[in-house]
This record gives sequence, structure tokens and C-alpha cells, in this order.
Amino acid sequence: MTSENQAEQRSARGIFVGGLSLVEDVVYVGLGVLLTAVAITLLIIALKGTVLSIVGGSLSGHVVEFLDQILLVLLVIELLYTVQVSFREHGLVAEPFIVVALIAVIRRVLVITAELPKLPESSEPAFRHAMLELGLLTVMILVLVGALMVLQRQSKPPLANGQAH
Repeated sequence: MTSENQAEQRSARGIFVGGLSLVEDVVYVGLGVLLTAVAITLLIIALKGTVLSIVGGSLSGHVVEFLDQILLVLLVIELLYTVQVSFREHGLVAEPFIVVALIAVIRRVLVITAELPKLPESSEPAFRHAMLELGLLTVMILVLVGALMVLQRQSKPPLANGQAH
């Protein structure tokens, strides 16, 4: 193979890789725009519901619902951050995904615990199911927090001469 053929092959590969990179960037920008629209819409809905509850004097009855909506907005914002990091790094970074999963799990725990008093007293299977789900979610929280701590320790640079900054 001549050096001219090799140069043409490298050039074709470069164009192909550049094209794929452009497609990736366009998709990330599209995801960012969609997630931004969703986050703003969810925030407006949560604000509207909170204001209506305050005006109607029923805020205390809807606190868990509002917390759920706020956590959903936070989850979407974390997804947006994940897209931003992936766009900037041109690769996947695990930490933002773990934070998104952690928020989702905590959100589910809050919803389940808020629904527990609403379960009928005669429904023991529903109560057992809720307790089993809470147990599994607790294990997931511990695993996710542990994974986040390990990733954060690995990403910290070693201290110079054992001195903290």
C-alpha cells in the first residue's frame, strides 16, 4: 500500500469519524433542548400548584405531592447536566448517572412512605409489597451512595507530600 493510499484512507476515516461526532453533537443538543423544555414546564406546573394550594389554604395536604414534583424537576435537571457532561467530554461519565438514579430512588421512597397511611388496613399483601419495595430501595440507595463515594475517591488527585490543600 502506498503512502498516498494510506493518506486517502486516513482522510476517509477522519471524515467518517467527524460526521459521527457531528451527529452525536446534534443529538446531545436536541436532548438538551427537550430536557430544558420539560424542566421549565414541570417547574411552572409545580409553582402553579403550590401557589393555588397556598391561596386555597390546602398546602399541608399537598406537601408530599409538591416534594415529588420538585424531585422530578431536580431529576430532569440532573439528566440535563448528564447530557451536558457527555457533550463536553464526548463520552459517558458515571457519576451524573448515579446521582440521577439516587434522586429517582429517593423520590420513589418518599412516594411509597407518603402512600403507606392510605393503604387499607385489611390489605396485608399491599403493606408487605410496600415494605419489600422500601427494603430493596434502601439497599439500592446504599449501593448507589457507595458507588458514588468510590468514584469520587478515584477521581481526586493524590495529595502532594501528604499535605492537604
